[in-house]
Amino acid sequence: MHTLFLRLEGPLQSWGLRARWGERDTASEPTKSGVIGLLGCCLGLRRDSSELQHLSQALHMGVRVDSPGVLLRDYHTTGGGTFGGRRHDGKALFHDNNYVGGVLSAEVNPKGRIYVKVNEATKLPETDVSNRYYLADASFLVALQGPAALLERCEQAIADPVWPYFLGRKSCVPSVPILAGSGDYPDLQTALEQQPIPQRWAEQIRGPIRLLIEVELGQGNHQNDAIGNAARRVFHPRAVREYFWQVPNLQPSINTLEG
Repeated sequence: MHTLFLRLEGPLQSWGLRARWGERDTASEPTKSGVIGLLGCCLGLRRDSSELQHLSQALHMGVRVDSPGVLLRDYHTTGGGTFGGRRHDGKALFHDNNYVGGVLSAEVNPKGRIYVKVNEATKLPETDVSNRYYLADASFLVALQGPAALLERCEQAIADPVWPYFLGRKSCVPSVPILAGSGDYPDLQTALEQQPIPQRWAEQIRGPIRLLIEVELGQGNHQNDAIGNAARRVFHPRAVREYFWQVPNLQPSINTLEG
């Protein structure tokens, strides 16, 4: 089956799987919704495009974890304080006022103006606090299998993208070209095992590495990251089976502390 390979590697990556409000998590490997979103950027598909759901349904995905990276937490604040020396007078603030800090609420007045959050104690614009998680210095090989014509279109789009692409969040840019070749393989596991591991990561491997292969529902672990309606953030379940692959010809680690 025709297979397209992507090398997802950078200083930071973040693949949200269960993010809610102030807790913005990352999965330990790229999610399908994130990878399809990356392809959508390359193809110039807007969030409300039905083609994103078609891509999610038509393509099957496998991931090889060449380097899992290190989990990093960012204590993130938005709004609050003052801006340009201006002070808030304690009255209601709206989205169309001159900016004085703060973030928008979900509350709208009868005229359609959106309220800015104001701290009830200080009467100053509210500070929105969140914990955002990233994978630092991780590297993944992603394999996508599906119709040859569709994958060839994706490959061309990656080489000449309509919009910039990123590794989960817009602040996470790749450090190497993501296009890592294509070919024909009987299945995702074979495709991932037959691709060489970059030397910089192979030197650090000291045991089996993880492979995550998309399978039929009921044959693997449940994961809710297949795109249903991206504009409304609706996701459908898929199944992922985890393998541990012993890399052939792996050099044994050397204890330099021994005499």
